[in-house]
Amino acid sequence: MRSIWNGAISFGLVSIPVKLMNATENHSISFRQIHLADGGRIRYRKVCELDEQEVSSADTGKAYEDADGTVIPITDEDLASLPLPTTKTIEIEGFVPASAVDTLQLDSAYYLAVDGVPAAKPYALLREALRRSEKVAVAKYALRGRERLGMLRVIDDVIALHGLLWPDEIRAPEGVAPDSNVKVRDAELDLADALMNTLGEADLDTLHDDYREAVEELVAAKAAGEPVEPEGEEEPGEGKVIDLMAALENSVRAAKESHGGQEDDGEVAEAHPISSGKASAKRGGGTRKKAAEASRGTDGKRTAQGKETAAGKKAAAEESAGGKPAAKKPAAKKTASKETAPEKKAPEKSASKKAASRKSPAKKAPAGKRAAGKKTASGGRGDTSGTSSRQTRKRTSA
Repeated sequence: MRSIWNGAISFGLVSIPVKLMNATENHSISFRQIHLADGGRIRYRKVCELDEQEVSSADTGKAYEDADGTVIPITDEDLASLPLPTTKTIEIEGFVPASAVDTLQLDSAYYLAVDGVPAAKPYALLREALRRSEKVAVAKYALRGRERLGMLRVIDDVIALHGLLWPDEIRAPEGVAPDSNVKVRDAELDLADALMNTLGEADLDTLHDDYREAVEELVAAKAAGEPVEPEGEEEPGEGKVIDLMAALENSVRAAKESHGGQEDDGEVAEAHPISSGKASAKRGGGTRKKAAEASRGTDGKRTAQGKETAAGKKAAAEESAGGKPAAKKPAAKKTASKETAPEKKAPEKSASKKAASRKSPAKKAPAGKRAAGKKTASGGRGDTSGTSSRQTRKRTSA
């Protein structure tokens, strides 16, 4: 880096030769003024108002214009004769905590480098003293023809100089604050806190000038002769918030979506004094849905049970019809109850059949044989029913 000033830091009786270098640089794109008719560049020339002749830099001097318009010439020799002890010195006035310096006073920033090998030891001494005390040094220095106020602090292993505005150069914020009658509710503060937590901390290293990049792309496209399509402009807002709570809620949702999080209506609804209805509707809908599913499951179960019972009754009726007709109704009821009773014990039989099948891995009988077996069993039950009917008639006749 190129130095813009050479001098020394005055630390009591210790003098530290240093070089001053700019700590910042300007990346803004500069434009030239041209003549639209032919594209010629427009330049500014210094012209005397009296004779309308162009004046060179060698013939240009300084002057102070009084309030009544009187011009008082001031030469460089006049300024050099003024007692200015800080012309080549950064004079340390004292030390204060960094929090004592108002950030409104911060101006330009510079790095201080040692000027020569002998300056390394006192430079390191001042640097470590500032670091251990956790304070900053307030100093005066002269730069570009005027005395300035500065602050020395440590950045990594370098002493930095921040130019400060004089206290009387800071304007008081009179008439800037809003009306004192404005009241902020706790619910609004809660939403503001939620929005701040959602946005999180700003990573200053990732921030960049989007407008400058857009200008560079525009210049590159025009230089290549490519057509430039204007981007859609956003409509300007009216400058007033209609519903502050709604705006905060929408901001929290948008911030969560942009940060890859899931939207949580419950948290927003808890901070809002008046329920918006969306969260409750969502919870109510879920409850109703679960109840409907449960009722459907219960109805399905009941329907299945009903179907099994009806099937059992139908089977009992068919078995009763397979034999001879019963003489009396009580016998039919008895037969139906006998045939219905095995239906309830069906799970036990099936369980025993499964156990038996696991113990003896016998091959399944063919479909024809299984059907014949069913018919034989059905006929057997019909014969039993007929026998019981004949025995009933004998008892009655006796």
